Amino acid sequence: MIAAQRCLIPFDCDDFSRQALYSILHEIRELQEDHNPELVVEGIIANQFQPRASLPKQLVKELIDEGLPVLPVRLSSSVKMKESHQSRQPLIHMAPKHPLTRQYEDLYRVLHGESVELEPLAD
Repeated sequence: MIAAQRCLIPFDCDDFSRQALYSILHEIRELQEDHNPELVVEGIIANQFQPRASLPKQLVKELIDEGLPVLPVRLSSSVKMKESHQSRQPLIHMAPKHPLTRQYEDLYRVLHGESVELEPLAD
């Protein structure tokens, strides 16, 4: 990360991951101070997000409330991703219409400055 300009941080929507996130952010701040002041955290990606469960929504909301750069796209958990790994095929080729594929496409658009319609983080 010393030579990087930007970074993305995955967040798996559990308390263990939140503690790891804080550690990573601390390490990034140290890298910025000592070696790479240009390094920018592009965003935090909520991964393994379960929209019907209250804990993931609560954790993501807390990160947003703390002012952390949480991206608006939420990547859900899916067996399809494991199947794509097993078959050695990118998810976009294996299941182009799958909801997780569309979430990754939305993430791509957000990272490239395009607007996307996303579901709000409601209770």
